Amino acid sequence: YSPRPMATRIARVGELRPGETRRFLLACDGREVPGFVLNWAGELKAYVNRCRHVPMEMDWVENQFWSDDGRWLLCATHGALYEPATGECVAGPPCGKALVPLPLHVEGEEVWCGCPGPLPDDA
Repeated sequence: YSPRPMATRIARVGELRPGETRRFLLACDGREVPGFVLNWAGELKAYVNRCRHVPMEMDWVENQFWSDDGRWLLCATHGALYEPATGECVAGPPCGKALVPLPLHVEGEEVWCGCPGPLPDDA
């Protein structure tokens, strides 16, 4: 059951502790869109799992999205750093760009993620 068209259940409320992440796949208009959700200071954020420098998944080691200090989201391929709260690039080749956000909504005790709009060519 999906409460909204093209939405995927990705977690239960309270399931991800601060600093935890989870990968998932969305089915959007006949294509798979890789995403990840993170708990940043108690707030859930979700992004398309693609670096804005080169459209590759960011976690070279599966589900490892954090920089060593736990402050930034890290693209393991080229070392780009992104602000967790906004997805904006703060260091590396894609500066001036941001991760593509994904819409989240809560229905009861479940967290659902919707499909993004049209993706930029480099995402």
